Amino acid sequence: MAHIEEILAVERIDNDIYRGGSFPSHLRRTFGGQVAGQALVSATRTVDPAFAVHSLHGYFLRPGKPDKPAVYLVDRIRDGRSFVTRRVTGVQDGEAIFSMSASFHVTTDHGIEHQDRMPPAPDPDTLPDRAESATDTQRMLLAEWDTFDIRIVDQSDTVKIPGLAAQQRVWFRYRTPLPDDHLLHVCTLAYMSDMTLLGSSAVVHPDEETQNASLDHAMWFLRPFRTDDWLLYDQTSPSAGGGRSLTQGRIFDRSGRMVAAVTQEGLTRSGVPGSAASIMRQAE
Repeated sequence: MAHIEEILAVERIDNDIYRGGSFPSHLRRTFGGQVAGQALVSATRTVDPAFAVHSLHGYFLRPGKPDKPAVYLVDRIRDGRSFVTRRVTGVQDGEAIFSMSASFHVTTDHGIEHQDRMPPAPDPDTLPDRAESATDTQRMLLAEWDTFDIRIVDQSDTVKIPGLAAQQRVWFRYRTPLPDDHLLHVCTLAYMSDMTLLGSSAVVHPDEETQNASLDHAMWFLRPFRTDDWLLYDQTSPSAGGGRSLTQGRIFDRSGRMVAAVTQEGLTRSGVPGSAASIMRQAE
């Protein structure tokens, strides 16, 4: 797999128009995190460094083709004193595959502070690397993200919060040190946030074969963090029905600081055995 710096490196081809790279893949459609990450990088290229991204809202409109680059068209919606808004459309073959709005906030504002407490979870270094026990088919798919260390907490070791329908906790990090560039870490987390989240809807349906795909994705960046250090992804799925599942995630660093929050709805349509998503879920 290419390094994350290569994946997120977009090329400026005209004013507010950027092109992301394409990379060899075993997947039939471009990984959603790649499209979201490249779109976010494109948006930030048009914003003054005095503003930092604090949220994004994206829709996956069509499956991307992994063997083709995507072009990102940035629309400068608003430049205010405290907030900046950008809209980005990802295009392949003349058709929109992704649409995103991103909001940026000045870094000098101050106000009230509070956060949820980080839930209990085993130390990530005590959990097995799932690649070590994967089948050959699973290893082929895990190779898509071999630069990421992803360790899913076993359901038997997950301390459940009463009243929640489905719960999953995942430790993840980038395997090698990254530069001290907060923007790179933000865009890397946008990429990573699409990993395993939809799988939280499957933990209470372990024997169900489903066709899975991300439909829309919202994310809020709350505090500084590093993606080359362990982050705990506390995931829940409050509802599933009609072939779709709603999932939510809170992301904490090892010290217990809540650094990001995610909400995603995904396709979880029954009756499509043997999909890549199903195989990946078995690897989890």
